[in-house]
Amino acid sequence: MAKHTGIWAGLALGLAVALPLSAQDAPTVDTVVATVNGQNITLGELIVLREKLPAQYQQLPDDVLFKGLIDQAVQQLALEQSVADTKSKRDEMWLETDARSYMAGKALEAVVKQAVTDEALKAAYDEKYANAPDTTEYSAAHILVADEAKAKELKAQIDGGADFAELAKANSTDTGSAVNGGDLGWFGPGMMVKPFEDAVIAMKPGQVSDPIKTDFGWHIIKLAETRTAAKPTLDQVKQDLSSEIEQKAVQAHIEEITAAAKIEKPGEGLDPKLIRDATLFDK
Repeated sequence: MAKHTGIWAGLALGLAVALPLSAQDAPTVDTVVATVNGQNITLGELIVLREKLPAQYQQLPDDVLFKGLIDQAVQQLALEQSVADTKSKRDEMWLETDARSYMAGKALEAVVKQAVTDEALKAAYDEKYANAPDTTEYSAAHILVADEAKAKELKAQIDGGADFAELAKANSTDTGSAVNGGDLGWFGPGMMVKPFEDAVIAMKPGQVSDPIKTDFGWHIIKLAETRTAAKPTLDQVKQDLSSEIEQKAVQAHIEEITAAAKIEKPGEGLDPKLIRDATLFDK
């Protein structure tokens, strides 16, 4: 929809009056709202078009949307009719794959809805957090430089009494933390690259590490303090748990459906490079 900005250029320019409907018939999804060269456009099609709109367009007043959607549907149908005689095998396959994708998504809607319940969320939370061991968080600062020689030079200065924070401000290439004396704030397991995290775990508060190499360069790390991390509440991790439950339910359903289907793959022996050969449509 966003690609066809011309169709929507005049949508919000003013209010519009809906097309009159038959007074004696209650509107249904089959109610005709417009015709193009004798081909009908129905109210149901307008409802679907509205559902496809980006969120910002869906907030427009109904009378503006109604007129805009009729205009869009009319223009699209007129354009479709203008090339109807040129529909190619590629066009048919695009339409088929789009329809297949839509119906596949529809097949999973109920699966997801049934899977993510309050009970499932509570069970997932308990499994992941209720009996999980306490974790440690770390407050540390670092100085990041490009080469080992520079890192060793700075470490020697620190050992000699130089101020860590001042050296970080003057030398660290991590400008985001350098302005704060190299302070990285609090972080937990998995938030830093492994060599950095391993070094921090092995340190004691107040200790300064020897130079540590990571993909970012050479670090000198100063551990300030540690604390036991509080377990998150259910509300704090609800979205993540919902995604995990959805993913598991979807995967299980797909496996069940495909296992029950008779599946043959005669094309597996073809050259994989053929998926890039669009000239096959011309043969």
